[in-house]
Amino acid sequence: MRRLFWLGVGVAAGVTLSRKARQTAKQATPAGIAGNLGDAISGLAGAIGSFGADVRAGMEEREEELSEVVEQRSGVTPVTRRALGVRDEGRRRASRPTDARARRAGS
Repeated sequence: MRRLFWLGVGVAAGVTLSRKARQTAKQATPAGIAGNLGDAISGLAGAIGSFGADVRAGMEEREEELSEVVEQRSGVTPVTRRALGVRDEGRRRASRPTDARARRAGS
């Protein structure tokens, strides 16, 4: 019984090590490296986008705070981007290349 147990442990370890070695070898190929690089760039782009969204939210919050201070001290209600209904220029510019790429891909 003891020998059968150790045989099973050996088979399980061999299968596990074989799979791990195969995965490592696949990652070392050009396709594997490109996939890892693509994932890293995608993650970086997501982090940059999140950071930009946080900065914009902070800017809007600070603009509101400053508008309140100006209104309290001077009695004049300042006109803010939100009050004017101005959209974020960065979002509009970011959507244009996507549309252009879609048109090029369709033709």
